[in-house]
Amino acid sequence: MDYRNFGKAGVKVSSICLGTAFRGSRNDEGLCIRTIERALEQGINFIDCANVYGTEPIVAKALRGRRDDVVLTSKVHSRIGPGPNDHSSSRYHIMREVERSLKRLEVDHIDIYLVHGFDATTPVEETVRAMDDLARQGKIRYFGACNFNAWQVCEALWKCDVMGLDSFIGVQPQYNLLNRTEVEPELMPLCSKYGLGIMTYSPLAIGLLAGQFRRGQPPSAGTPWANGSRNYDFEAAMTEQADQVVEKLIYLAATRGKSPAQMAMSWILSHPEITSIIIGPDRPEHVDEAVGVVGWTLSSQERVELDEVSRYEQSRKFA
Repeated sequence: MDYRNFGKAGVKVSSICLGTAFRGSRNDEGLCIRTIERALEQGINFIDCANVYGTEPIVAKALRGRRDDVVLTSKVHSRIGPGPNDHSSSRYHIMREVERSLKRLEVDHIDIYLVHGFDATTPVEETVRAMDDLARQGKIRYFGACNFNAWQVCEALWKCDVMGLDSFIGVQPQYNLLNRTEVEPELMPLCSKYGLGIMTYSPLAIGLLAGQFRRGQPPSAGTPWANGSRNYDFEAAMTEQADQVVEKLIYLAATRGKSPAQMAMSWILSHPEITSIIIGPDRPEHVDEAVGVVGWTLSSQERVELDEVSRYEQSRKFA
């Protein structure tokens, strides 16, 4: 396994981070635990969860006796109930939810606590002051943000600076070959300048880059794209350009002896600004597939070809 500093912070994390949303297997606790255990066996020391996933108790069971070897994240901000204070980045919500996450995770601290989204109704200084207080209380070690635009990250960094607070050590945006605009133009240079780590999610665009989906063909049964919901409109997502990206991944993978998914993830890790990619396995064998991206790099020609075919005029977000 490859380990990297998370931005300019001293903590070292694996270049593969285990996401624990477990959307396809969360009802099978034993399978989820075996998946986490397999990740640890493969050298993954970075585990990402959130209060809204509903899987923190499963993570707690899997980490019993191994907590000190893992860099553990959780998140706060997303709606977790019907009440008026059940969704925000307010001090009230943050302080309440960190206690709940600590209890569910069966830990006395969270290593990296992330604001799960930008809250336009709460002053940024209130949010970062609450996070700084949690760090000083020892309930979290570091903090950062998910799904923030570059200007929102910059404002938070500025507030922390002028208020003399601990500051963000990293961000968590979506980044893949079909969605480059969210990161490359502004967020990536900002993080590089100020030493923020970047842990990206959805490296395969909800499976579109795994090589099994092609334009003009029905999506595989049992996948999110087969349910036809508004969030998973396959025809809208599998554009002509997206299909060309998949075709290029399949071709390069065949010549390299890798899978299309591994090529897509290797492209992300070829960017020096990226610290870690979050994988979303539902089974232990999915972990093995993802870890196959470690130990080799794209050639310069492969990188150029993937850059060109995925040029981002038509990028879109996959959630």
